[in-house]
Amino acid sequence: MKVLISSRSFGKIDSEPIDMLNNAGFEVTVNPYDRKLTERELVEMIGDSVGLIAGTEEITEEFLKNAKSLKVISRYGVGMDNIDQDVATKLGIKVCNTPNAPSKAVAELTLSMILNILRRIPESSSLMNDGRWLPQMGRSLYGKKLGVVGLGRIGKEMVQLVKPFNLTILAYEIYPDNDFITSYGIRLVSLEELLSQSDIISIHLPLMKETYNLIGEKEISLMKDTSILINTARGGLVDEGALANALMNGTIAGAGIDVFTEEPYSGDLLGLDNVLLTPHIGTFTEETRKKMEIETVDNLIKSLREIK
Repeated sequence: MKVLISSRSFGKIDSEPIDMLNNAGFEVTVNPYDRKLTERELVEMIGDSVGLIAGTEEITEEFLKNAKSLKVISRYGVGMDNIDQDVATKLGIKVCNTPNAPSKAVAELTLSMILNILRRIPESSSLMNDGRWLPQMGRSLYGKKLGVVGLGRIGKEMVQLVKPFNLTILAYEIYPDNDFITSYGIRLVSLEELLSQSDIISIHLPLMKETYNLIGEKEISLMKDTSILINTARGGLVDEGALANALMNGTIAGAGIDVFTEEPYSGDLLGLDNVLLTPHIGTFTEETRKKMEIETVDNLIKSLREIK
């Protein structure tokens, strides 16, 4: 049986995940390009593969209808908005993901962005490298008000990670875990109240029709002019054009963005002094990637065995 690995980075840190597939008797085809595959390339490569290990490339209806032997898509990551799940379900293709492995790494990146922006570390480093000794006045995180938009796995991990900073934590969550909220003294509020009261807003939601451009011009206008916005969740949750205008106009103080509607990103946020941009590196640590890859392979093998 054949398995296609379309994710460009899969197996590059450690060979163990691919060894697991080989040892389980699968013939493995790996993405030969150092980039995201196009729909046409996916269609050409899928052949009679029964399994697909997918990254962030678009898994479209056209591709799925051409994947005649495909039984399981094992998503290498959390978000599944790039997969046409309705069509997959109709065709009897099982879709699974790795929701547990990335949580700590994404929360760590979120916290590092907050600290870097508040203490103006990128600006200070840039000035030093230019030979200029100009200390930049920053702000402390301790005692601030943090608004967490989405209290799923990563949102909860974020709350636990910032506990030593004595923050007041507001949260917007449609399906709240009341025990967790009580344990950490979180105040559950509306999105509008969270945006208007928080010093830092951190987004941890999946991308769906209901959450697309959840943070747009209207929502950003509710925020304090001293607040910062962090998105390490999914591109498309924040209207990037509205955010760029707000940063240029001083509507908010700063932002940290790791995910974009279209990647690689080439929009208006580039070149702004008050935004910290990273190229979708939320889960990009050696430890997390290896754990995710093994979980992805386990999901694939288990699901194929269950179908048999």
